[in-house]
Amino acid sequence: MEHQLTDTEVRVLGALIEKEMTTPMSYPLTLNSVITACNQKSNRFPVVSYDDATANNALDSLRDKHLVEAVFPGSSRSGKYKHNFAYQHGLNGKLQALLGVLMLRGPQTAGELRTRTERMARFDSLQAVTEHLDELIQREEGALVVLLPPGPGQKERRYAHLLAGEPKLPSMPSGYESSAPSIPDTITEERILALEETVATLQAELTSLRDQLGIASSSPDFDSGFQAHS
Repeated sequence: MEHQLTDTEVRVLGALIEKEMTTPMSYPLTLNSVITACNQKSNRFPVVSYDDATANNALDSLRDKHLVEAVFPGSSRSGKYKHNFAYQHGLNGKLQALLGVLMLRGPQTAGELRTRTERMARFDSLQAVTEHLDELIQREEGALVVLLPPGPGQKERRYAHLLAGEPKLPSMPSGYESSAPSIPDTITEERILALEETVATLQAELTSLRDQLGIASSSPDFDSGFQAHS
């Protein structure tokens, strides 16, 4: 890549990519929505806890690199953010979806990627996934993805993004391998993902409503009122 990113920039950019494709009604994202998306405890590895300053610094840096831009809708008092990543690198939706998952969840097998990109892009077969991954590996402008050697106790090889340089290959948490099989039960995972995306959409809509009303996210009256009607 022309601009190597930090891990924080990768997480912020990955969150923008994911939300554009899964919750388009709530996109572009406010700063609060970016933070919520980055700090999700589901569909993220590793789990992080960014504050306003951390997310803001990453967004400013990504804007300097022309990978993110701020927009100011007429009815909004605060800016919202959208990515230019796909445009900058000439990526179609399927390539963007694959990179988005790798940016948010770390190294993945082709089977995991096929399942975990389903709400962003559908692949008819594992071969279709590997063909698109090969496209990201063999780009004339420079590879965005690499195929990793198998790790200890791993039967299948995993793919990783190169946006932050060569992968550091962090050790997976205990039980990760057994709890995340290469080809999980599709129906079960689809249901889990659907529920997670519903929760994420509600959180984004709540944050947007707070921004419009000028209510602090920590307001107990607002939270209790929302919970009472939900």
